[in-house]
Amino acid sequence: MKKSIVILTGGGPAPGMNTVVGSIAKTFLQNDYRVLGLHGGYKGLFSPNPNFCELDFILADSIFNRGGSYLMMSRYKPTQQDFDENFNLEFFKSNNIQLLVTVGGDDTASTANRIAKFLAAKNYPIANIHVPKTIDNDLPLPHNTPTFGYNSAMAEGCQIATTVYEDARTSGNWFVVAAMGRSAGHLALGIGATCHYPMIVIPEMFDKTEITAEKIINLAISSIIKRKLMGISYGAIMISEGVFHELSKEELEASGVHFTYDEHGHPELGKVSKAQLFNGMIEKKLESLGISVKSRPVEIGYEVRCVTPIAYDLLYCSELGMGVYKLFTEGATGCMVYQDVEGKISALYLKDMQDPQSGKIPPRGVNIHTDANQQIFNYLMHYITPADYEAAKKYLPNPEEYDFKKILNW
Repeated sequence: MKKSIVILTGGGPAPGMNTVVGSIAKTFLQNDYRVLGLHGGYKGLFSPNPNFCELDFILADSIFNRGGSYLMMSRYKPTQQDFDENFNLEFFKSNNIQLLVTVGGDDTASTANRIAKFLAAKNYPIANIHVPKTIDNDLPLPHNTPTFGYNSAMAEGCQIATTVYEDARTSGNWFVVAAMGRSAGHLALGIGATCHYPMIVIPEMFDKTEITAEKIINLAISSIIKRKLMGISYGAIMISEGVFHELSKEELEASGVHFTYDEHGHPELGKVSKAQLFNGMIEKKLESLGISVKSRPVEIGYEVRCVTPIAYDLLYCSELGMGVYKLFTEGATGCMVYQDVEGKISALYLKDMQDPQSGKIPPRGVNIHTDANQQIFNYLMHYITPADYEAAKKYLPNPEEYDFKKILNW
């Protein structure tokens, strides 16, 4: 029987999923392999009747430059009982599968790590290679290398955020924009800085103080008042959903939002409008201060996940897909495919990246201390400083409580 490989996609979609899958398929088909695509993420590996398709060149060629994912995705996370009782080794044997390729983010990578260790312990001769994706850009790749999908999602987010900012300027009001990013602020910072938003709030900024709703609201008002002092009546505030994720249980309950949780135990933030919630809080605080400002909420999230990849990701994902074949022929397994800035393809072994206690791949946050990011905070954004205290008393009884650096304890 002809040797085969199987590809699955896990988590949520990101621009470039089809590019990776199509490029892997084209490369292995050219080298006389049969290529199977597994629908439903990891579900198929723990099911007696996996839903899969065969990828030929025509199919691979028709999807490689499309957004979304031709292979249906899921956030299914197998339990230890699934590994003990339901792992479908027969699927691998009956199709002569030599390689499992997983495409996904941190949770998908962590499960791929568990599968790699499981297969090694059972002496199953099946290689496993992971392709790192996430629009959150939070997988810990070396030298700040982006995860695929991030640049395309940021580009689409910038289109939306630019239009929002133009609306603010045209109408003389404010917008509160929330951007996706469960545990890191890469997307919010990238979009906000590209569009010159006067206030950007990401979880990594709170490196010296606890994240609270009051601090987030005061940061937003700091920017609004600073622009009033500048004679500017409009603006936009970019907030990463990650700050919402970091609020205490008490503050979440006080917000009145009741969460459902996904298979990984994360609050399903996509079901809650963070922009609307924070906009309401900001409006309430402004009203209590006697300040008249119109503001509107805008969410940037699902709109950017399935867009057509930009040229950067089309090429990057093609190279990662072909890189899977290179690593496979070199005998690599239990690893991520990685391409450095010079174009070298190498393996990042999951066992070396995992947290020794949890076994999970830790997320990569924004390094707020780089020169590039410090310039954003110091020169691009607008907020109250000690030099503004006297003038700000026209609007605020206690301007120092709205001082950007005092709020963050910087």
